[in-house]
Amino acid sequence: MLTDVDLPAPGLLWTRWAALTAAMTGIHRGELWSVDERGARRDDPDTGWTRFALLDGRRAVLYGTHLEHHAATSADPATDPLTGAPDWLPWADLTALAEGDRLGFVIWHENGRWSRVRYQHRSGDGSAELLTPLLTEEQTTAALRALGTPADRPGLREIAAGLLHAAVRGEVDANRLAALLGDTADIVAALAAADRGGITPGTRPPRIQPGQRPPMRRIRRLSQGEHDRLVWAAMHESAELGRPAPPDTDELATLVRWLQERAPGGDGRCSLLVYADATSFSSQSGAHPPGDRPGEERYAAFRRLTELVRALRRAESDPRYGRWLFLRVETTATNYQVERCYDSWPAWWHDDGVSGPWRTNLQEEVEGRHTRWRPSWAPLLDPEVAYRPAS
Repeated sequence: MLTDVDLPAPGLLWTRWAALTAAMTGIHRGELWSVDERGARRDDPDTGWTRFALLDGRRAVLYGTHLEHHAATSADPATDPLTGAPDWLPWADLTALAEGDRLGFVIWHENGRWSRVRYQHRSGDGSAELLTPLLTEEQTTAALRALGTPADRPGLREIAAGLLHAAVRGEVDANRLAALLGDTADIVAALAAADRGGITPGTRPPRIQPGQRPPMRRIRRLSQGEHDRLVWAAMHESAELGRPAPPDTDELATLVRWLQERAPGGDGRCSLLVYADATSFSSQSGAHPPGDRPGEERYAAFRRLTELVRALRRAESDPRYGRWLFLRVETTATNYQVERCYDSWPAWWHDDGVSGPWRTNLQEEVEGRHTRWRPSWAPLLDPEVAYRPAS
């Protein structure tokens, strides 16, 4: 199902984009807003990216990804942003982006309206945030005014508004750009950007040719979160493969002594519950979590614990059996018990349904083992699982 989107008409959106691009280029910030032969672009490493292209007088397409609102792959359930999209979209570009999990939204203009797929969740896709300076004339004027030099110059708002109105009429020139940006701006570069945007006399905005829908394409069936939970559920149901326990090591003895010394009650009783892989580490509180010492630097104990656990994990690694993922150590003043989990999610490790081992890290771990010692859930780590029904 589709839904309407409240955006400016393509012509207005384009002239605002081109005017802002020209001004940004004049002050050497053209990497944020730009125009080329394929359309208009916004690229912000902290926020996201979007592309805008015109096809003819009534059709246009807007697509991109907001880093905090990746509706296509992060939402539950997964959303295919190309469901119900028309045949004339630039499918070659969009399909490649969608298959690479880099397409958060696709919005198209046809028959006088902007449309997109209706999301199955309530959160937005971030497209409005990416386009904030362009959504109204006042917002674009304010964005242009903010680029003016000096910032407190009288009449700067009127100059910015005049530049925007000239862009609508296709009458932007060097004088208008210089009036806004001041003597230190690169007016030649700004005017060249305005030419590319088709907002100067005798120029037209670039347009792309209609695309062609592919006969087949991969469609995501599971969101990232759903894929994670599929793997985690299988880990809960998995059994350990019966490896022999690793031999005692100096690293284990060092860790046990450290825990006994950190016993919160001073009686040697201490509990350690951790998850570790090649790049990540996390811990949860057991019955007797290690205590901090008075005057100790903040996080010092956690850093030392991380070092000790990683050292033990390296010492106990085996080229056939691999390395454990979960570790539980319970100490008393004179004894200790150790439990290692290579293939399963232990009952003592709390699962909040949201956070857990990263699939890429798990894949690195299991691929480092002999095939005989890879858990039953290993095939679920394949990214392709998200693109076909899970059995």
